Amino acid sequence: MRQHRDSIDFAKENIPRLFLRLFVPTLLGLLFGAMLNIADGIFVGRGVGSDALAAVNVAAPIFLFATGTALLFGSGVSVVVAIHMSHGNFKAANINVTQAFTISTTLMLLVALLIVCFPIPTIHIFGGEGRIVPLARDYLLAVTPVLVLTQVLLIGMFVIRLDGAPKFAMAANITASLLNIILDWLFVFPFHWGIRGAAVASSMAQAVGALMIVVYLCAFSKRLHFYRPKFSRKSLLLTARNAVYMMRVGLPSFIGEIAMSVMIITGNYTFMPRLHEDGVAAYSVCCYLFPLVFMFGNAIAQSSLPIISYNYGSGDTVRIRKTFRLSLSLAFGLGLLMTLGGLFFAGPLVSLFLQPGTAAWAICEEGLPLFSLSYVFFTMNVVLVGYLQSLERSRAATFFMLLRSCILLIPSFLLLPPLVGNDGLWLAVPLSEMLTAGCIGVVLVWRR
Repeated sequence: MRQHRDSIDFAKENIPRLFLRLFVPTLLGLLFGAMLNIADGIFVGRGVGSDALAAVNVAAPIFLFATGTALLFGSGVSVVVAIHMSHGNFKAANINVTQAFTISTTLMLLVALLIVCFPIPTIHIFGGEGRIVPLARDYLLAVTPVLVLTQVLLIGMFVIRLDGAPKFAMAANITASLLNIILDWLFVFPFHWGIRGAAVASSMAQAVGALMIVVYLCAFSKRLHFYRPKFSRKSLLLTARNAVYMMRVGLPSFIGEIAMSVMIITGNYTFMPRLHEDGVAAYSVCCYLFPLVFMFGNAIAQSSLPIISYNYGSGDTVRIRKTFRLSLSLAFGLGLLMTLGGLFFAGPLVSLFLQPGTAAWAICEEGLPLFSLSYVFFTMNVVLVGYLQSLERSRAATFFMLLRSCILLIPSFLLLPPLVGNDGLWLAVPLSEMLTAGCIGVVLVWRR
């Protein structure tokens, strides 16, 4: 594992070179991580059917909540630890790392227990009805271990990058993703385990990735590792204080994932009355592709975060500005490419998930080009909010995440369909992302 460790100087190294050293392995790792969901969608949609694909989409918000919790503590601890490292305080940094892992995994254990005890009410809350409920229940019960394992894998990636080993963080994610694809095919097709097979594949793949993270931090880390916890009254109070601070810094990242949950749940509720189960299945394809788009923006934000936070701690504003301009330009370029891909290659993309010629395929093939208009604005919003997080401007970052996830998104879903018909279902997300990008741009220009 030591060959994956790099010597990274956040204070002096050339910004474009430093950014690329972080960005390339981060992007590759996150893209392969997105395959955990996309592989499920492809194998379930083509191997089990459109109802099963809709069932997975109904269960998806709970896993976005788990990912959001991991990003809540992962991005929060990344900012805090980077600032501690810039001051040479590695003991405090390691204490924060241990606290982030402990609190997030404990929280997800409680959530998993609630889901196992109340699966059907959970499905109804997320908009599942009719014939997709039994399928969603089978999937949800088999995939609950992922809730806890996601915390270890994603938080570990933040920590390991700060420890100077972004290539190993990438390797852990890629290993889990490739294993998930292989097991998905094996369990769904040769073994004929159906939707439950896809869930078991995800759980086993995440377990391998999480194990790699734990082994690295316990045996191979350079500066960041687990710190033996203390349980005195003073230590518990300090843990609570640190947790609140990490959560405050990382809250925008959590809201970003919850925004996708709100998008899925609101979409399920609005698509079902107008386009029924086939409409929900068609919408689920967009929901599978959306995290892939998010990974590009998130890779840019995660790569710039330690650079900006470290130099924020040391007071170097020139390096902060250079990093911000580079990351925003890259976000616009990649977002535009993905929007063009959705506009001109909708048919082939939809055919990955659904059988061509089916009702669900026809609905999605028509709607995906409209939905893809959101990609360029969404990618820029992720990077802009990540920039605010890096500077500990958590209130502003949280407000803008709430703006795009609830304040603008839900009214868009409710008001556009009555005004423009079924096209309004697909245009709700682009409208909310575009308005949010405009608001952030106005505020940043005004505040300079």
